[in-house]
Amino acid sequence: QVQLVESGGGLVQAGGSLRLSCAASGGIFSIIDMGWYRQAPGKERELVARITTGGSTNYADSVKGRFTISGDNAKNTVYLQMNSLKPEDTAVYFCHAHINVDVAGRPYEYSYWGQGTQVTVSS
Repeated sequence: QVQLVESGGGLVQAGGSLRLSCAASGGIFSIIDMGWYRQAPGKERELVARITTGGSTNYADSVKGRFTISGDNAKNTVYLQMNSLKPEDTAVYFCHAHINVDVAGRPYEYSYWGQGTQVTVSS
C-alpha cells in the first residue's frame, strides 16, 4: 500500500523559511511525478509546485521566485523549500503523487495524497 508521509510544517514569521519533505513508500513500481498543493480555510485546494522524475517543474505564479521544488529519485522523496514566506502562504500543504503500482506484474497509475501539514506564517 502506497503511503505519502509529509514533514516540515510549522509556524514561522513573515519573511522566514520552511522546508517540507514528502516520502513515498510501499508497493511502488515507478513514480511519474510528485508535487505540493495547499488549501487555506474557505478556499479551494490549489497547486503550489510539481516535479517529474525527469526534473521538469512547474509552479503557481504566486510562489515563483520564492519556492523551490526538488526531488531525490533514489529516496522517492520530494522537497519544497519555501523562502520569503508571506501570511497568505498560510494553509495546509498536501503532498500528491502519480505513481505506477505493480498489479499482477503490470504497472497501473494511481493518484495518492498525503495527510497534510500545517504551514502558518505570522505577520
